[in-house]
Amino acid sequence: MINKLLIATHNYGKFKEIESALKDLPLKTYNLNDLKIKDDVLETGQTYEENAIIKAKFFQQIAQMPTLADDSGIEIEALKNELGVKTRRWGAGENASDQEWLDYFLKRMSQEKNKKACFFTTLAFLKDANSKAQIFIGKCHGIITAKIEADYLPGIPLSATFKPKGLDKVYSALSPAEKNKISHRGKASYLFRDYLTN
Repeated sequence: MINKLLIATHNYGKFKEIESALKDLPLKTYNLNDLKIKDDVLETGQTYEENAIIKAKFFQQIAQMPTLADDSGIEIEALKNELGVKTRRWGAGENASDQEWLDYFLKRMSQEKNKKACFFTTLAFLKDANSKAQIFIGKCHGIITAKIEADYLPGIPLSATFKPKGLDKVYSALSPAEKNKISHRGKASYLFRDYLTN
């Protein structure tokens, strides 16, 4: 098994969620900020998988260590084809603060009666430059709440307004362990964990 891993993101919230799912493994995890990697790569893929692979290859080449990259998004029934792989770039845009992005999103959703949504994550893992990318996928159905219902980690503002199907709390009101069991990123991260341990 590998003993170190780059979780290739500048997004603190994403890093903490993936790290939490791997915390009991004898594995030292790093994010891009830990390695002082300021570079970024254009997400030119049409799917979560394509974007995750683009990021994994780009940052593995820079860091020269086993690399896991995430591409995630939310798909809203009432806003067909508007978000998805473009989620963070949608609406107020990727340069907006978390709060600005969320304010725009909630104002837009206030016009819609149908609040159904589904979160998706694809993780791509490259052990080295010659490896084929291993892919791990997670999804979670739920609804969008009318307002922010809990604090959220930086980088994942939608977790404060997404209520998973069958639960009465939004993502960010759950403990990390509770969230990882049912969330899109948690499911994908546990599949990756199983891959590493088996």
